[in-house]
Amino acid sequence: MGTATRRGSRPRVAFFSFASCEGCQLQVLSVEDRLLDLLGQVEIVNFREAIDDRRDDYEIAFVEGAIVKPGDVEELLAIRERARILVALGACACQGGINAIRNRLPVARAADLVYGGRRDGVFAALPEATPLHALVTVDYRVPGCPIDRDEFLEAVRSLLAGTVPSLPPHAVCVECTLRENGCLLERGLPCLGGVARAGCGAVCPAWGAPCEACRGFHDDPNFEGLGEAFYRAGLPRSLAAEKLELFNNWKEFRERWERALPSTSTT
Repeated sequence: MGTATRRGSRPRVAFFSFASCEGCQLQVLSVEDRLLDLLGQVEIVNFREAIDDRRDDYEIAFVEGAIVKPGDVEELLAIRERARILVALGACACQGGINAIRNRLPVARAADLVYGGRRDGVFAALPEATPLHALVTVDYRVPGCPIDRDEFLEAVRSLLAGTVPSLPPHAVCVECTLRENGCLLERGLPCLGGVARAGCGAVCPAWGAPCEACRGFHDDPNFEGLGEAFYRAGLPRSLAAEKLELFNNWKEFRERWERALPSTSTT
């Protein structure tokens, strides 16, 4: 990855969104007082959520959302061509996210389920919703649904310094242990923290909500072990597969856990 900008000038930054709720961009705006400091270090030239005047002479592109339409592909390729650095922002951009839930169904069947057989308002869709890296080179990613504001700011600081930001290589379970959270699986709750990438501070389990692996997988996930942990907790192994479909149903990720977890067995 090259440096973010020329020496002595503020890097020009742009934000874009594809299929998403745009919650990750709202997280950026919610940085509040720290956003002013950030604005002093960069020049934002394209950010539909925040500014009216937009330009295409950006150097760093933050892109939220999954690619779901043929027109999305063309737009993403154009963004990649202009940007010196492209950052995938959030679960949809990094893993396909919620949009990829439909990937097991033919497009026509998914449209029937959503629109009740009506065709008005149905747009042309790709066979599968895809993360950005399936189509273009992604230089860095900020995972999560939504992203963590502090992690985003740290990523920006690293990019401005010309270094590559790092992601925690370990599991959310490590963060749960550090926070002295009780194990939710031991309470019979279907938590994916054993395979999910850390970096969120285990915020969901800390409030009693099972981890959904919205940050994707850590560097060495043990899906067989996850299924066994579900079984020991009195939960079907197939439930682990069902839970993993929520944020990680793009084929590259699905193929990893499908080999280890049954999709229909209740044992």
